[in-house]
Amino acid sequence: KTINVPWAEPGSGFTAMFEALVIDWLHEASTQAVSRQMGLSWNAIDNIMQRAVKRGLQRRKLQPLKHIGIDETSFQKRHEYVTVVVDQERDIVVHVADERKKESLNQFYDTQSEQQLSELESVSMDMWPAFINTTLDRVPDAGTKIAFDKFHIAKALGEAVDKVRRQEHKVLTAEGHSILTGSKYQWLSNPENMSEKQWQNFIPLKDRVLKTARAWAIKELAMTLWHYSIRGWAIKAWRRWLSWALRCRLEPVRKVALMIKEHLWGIVNAIVLSVDNGRSEGMNAKIQRVKRRACGFRNRDRFRTAIYFHCGGLELYPCGVNR
Repeated sequence: KTINVPWAEPGSGFTAMFEALVIDWLHEASTQAVSRQMGLSWNAIDNIMQRAVKRGLQRRKLQPLKHIGIDETSFQKRHEYVTVVVDQERDIVVHVADERKKESLNQFYDTQSEQQLSELESVSMDMWPAFINTTLDRVPDAGTKIAFDKFHIAKALGEAVDKVRRQEHKVLTAEGHSILTGSKYQWLSNPENMSEKQWQNFIPLKDRVLKTARAWAIKELAMTLWHYSIRGWAIKAWRRWLSWALRCRLEPVRKVALMIKEHLWGIVNAIVLSVDNGRSEGMNAKIQRVKRRACGFRNRDRFRTAIYFHCGGLELYPCGVNR
C-alpha cells in the first residue's frame, strides 16, 4: 500500500529535499558520477532525472512563440539524429523528436494551434529539405518567415575555398611552388578575428594572382551582404554577387553559388528579419557537451530526457521545494 507523505512525492523512495539535491548535482556532473558520489545505483539517479523532466513538462506553460530555430543534433554515429526546436527568445528547447524527417517536425507543429502557427514571425533553419517542406506546409506565410542561417552559408563557402586551395596547391606543388603550403587556416580565418600581425602576413598572400585568392574574395564579399534592411536592395546585391560567383570558373564556388541561388528567398528573409540560427547552433553545442559528459546514451529516450533536463528551462524540483 502506498502512503503519501508531505516530504516526498508519490512513487518516490526519496525525500523531496534529497531529490532536489540530486537534481542540482546532475546539472554539474554525469549520472554515473552522481551515482558514485551518492552511493546509489545508476538507475536510481536516472529515475530521479526522469521524474524531474516529467514534472517539468507537466508544469510547462509555453509562452507564445515568435522566433524559433530548428536544427538536428547527432545521437550516435552512423548519421543518427534527433530534431531539436529552440525558442530563440528564451533560449530553451521546446521540442525534441527522433530523426530529422518531416514527421519529426510535424510532431512539434501538431502541438501548436493554427493561431499559434500564424503568430510565428521567423523560423530559422539550415537548408534541409524535410524541414523546409514541412514548414511551408504547416506555417502560414512560411515563404516570408523561413530564414536560412548565415552560419551555414559561411561554412559552405569556407569549404569551397578550401577545396580550391587543395586543388591549386596540388598543381603548384607539382610545378615546384610552395606558396600555399601551410596556409589553410589563413584562408579560413575570419579577417575580423585576425591580429594585426596575422593580417599583415596574410595580405601578400591574398593579393597574389591565385585561384584561391579569387575564391576567398568571393566568399568575403558574400559575408558583407547581411546588413541590408530593405528586401529589394538585398536581392539586388545578392544577384550581383551570384553573377560573379557563377562566372568565376571555380567549380567548388559555383556549386555553392547554385545552392545559394536556389535558396536566395530564405537568405533574404534572414537578412530582412535580422535573425539567424546562432542560438540553435549554441544549443546544439551544449547538447553535445551533455552527450560527451555522459559518454553517449543507450537510447533516444534517455537522450531526449537529458536534453529537456539540461536545456528545457523546466521547473524540475519536487513540489514544495524552491531553489
